[in-house]
Amino acid sequence: MRRREVSFIIGLLTIAWPFVGSAQQSSQPRSIGILQGLAANDSEWGRRFAAFKQNLQRLGWTEGKNVVFELRFADAKPERLPALAAELVQAHVDVIVTNASQPVEAARNATSSIPIVMASVGDALGAGYVTSLAHPDGNVTGLTLVATDQSSKRLQLLKEISPKLSRVAVIWNAQAAGHRLQIEELQSAAPPLGIALQSLPVRNMRDIEAGLQSVIQNKAEALVTMDDPLVQSARARIVEVTMQQHVPFLSEFRVGPEGGGLMSYGPNQIDMWRRAAFHVDKILRGAKAGDLPVEQPTKFELVINLKTAKALGLKIPSGVFAIADEVIE
Repeated sequence: MRRREVSFIIGLLTIAWPFVGSAQQSSQPRSIGILQGLAANDSEWGRRFAAFKQNLQRLGWTEGKNVVFELRFADAKPERLPALAAELVQAHVDVIVTNASQPVEAARNATSSIPIVMASVGDALGAGYVTSLAHPDGNVTGLTLVATDQSSKRLQLLKEISPKLSRVAVIWNAQAAGHRLQIEELQSAAPPLGIALQSLPVRNMRDIEAGLQSVIQNKAEALVTMDDPLVQSARARIVEVTMQQHVPFLSEFRVGPEGGGLMSYGPNQIDMWRRAAFHVDKILRGAKAGDLPVEQPTKFELVINLKTAKALGLKIPSGVFAIADEVIE
């Protein structure tokens, strides 16, 4: 081969090499970090994650093919979240997906550059996670419940079912910004309804057990929970105690009445995780998190466990039945 031909081929390879490298890089699977407060074997988490992955696959992202997951679970121990978030940053994931105030805050504290998608959080704007819902700025986007607007509705539903109700206990996570906003809403909504609130802030599973004992000792007539990974992890124990004491238990999400609680009122969490896949898809295709508007639920569901109502000797008014989205029998 002549010297001129060799030089020509080398020149072509030099020009083509960046494009070859780019093609090789783009063929690598994208990495999605999952920061979850629940345990890996939690059935509710399994349903949410399945819905998320299913929608991602519809959007063209298949696990093991062009996307991989880095999963981190706090197992209802919020103190583990900062270290787990740091692990995801060190793993150089392309996006972090999480839900609830404490995991979101752990992710935000760990990185200001990796996009963070909130599958759900109480009040992203009120807690300061975004500057506005339409234009989040920063590296955080996703879905927010605006849960503070729903708190008073739960008390109203309890009052309709039990008009003489006067003492309601509330279990909430003292370290969750959204819960702090909700308890303020409840404290304002309770007096006009003739209800005295028993506030039971918790920080760990021991606090939840102590709170349940306080419900018994103070003879609360109903229990309301603000649901996040910590509180939801104790849902079986909460149902056990409230049923033993004949105390109606109302949760934010349907996992409560599905597990034996009286009822729930709030958005469907499985659907919100499904919708979070749209945000992840856009980010993996080049969109900036700060440019993607934060979504709000468009539908709230009332779920009633009729078997539990009968066991508690409660008659559900026809007006409440009429607006129920699902009745578990």
